[in-house]
Amino acid sequence: MNEATPVPGKVIPPTVYMRGVNNSKGPKQKMPQEMEHTPAHQDKSPPKKKKKACSKPSALDSADLFERTVAGANREVSMLFSKYAEVLSERAAADASQVKELEGILTEARSLESHLKEKKDHLRRTLALISDKLQG
Repeated sequence: MNEATPVPGKVIPPTVYMRGVNNSKGPKQKMPQEMEHTPAHQDKSPPKKKKKACSKPSALDSADLFERTVAGANREVSMLFSKYAEVLSERAAADASQVKELEGILTEARSLESHLKEKKDHLRRTLALISDKLQG
């Protein structure tokens, strides 16, 4: 095959890509011929912005920036604490409601238990009366 003569400033793709035979399950590696013909601009990442060269900020500017940052952080922390306190109070109210409901259920269960004991005693007395009449 004919190879084109290299022209300065232009990248000519190779006419034949030769890949090495790799029997392992790993990725195939490019051959040296293929590596030298890959374009240098293949990196798809966006260009990085360069920081502008500026003079060193004065102590007052940095102190003001620090104060604003601290004030912002204090506001955020206060907001988080208030949300946390709100959630805790809602949870405490829900827990108190559940405790009242469980106490009501317990009271009802105790009254049912005493009622059933009375019924059991009444049935026992009735059966004893019937047994006495049948024997006597």
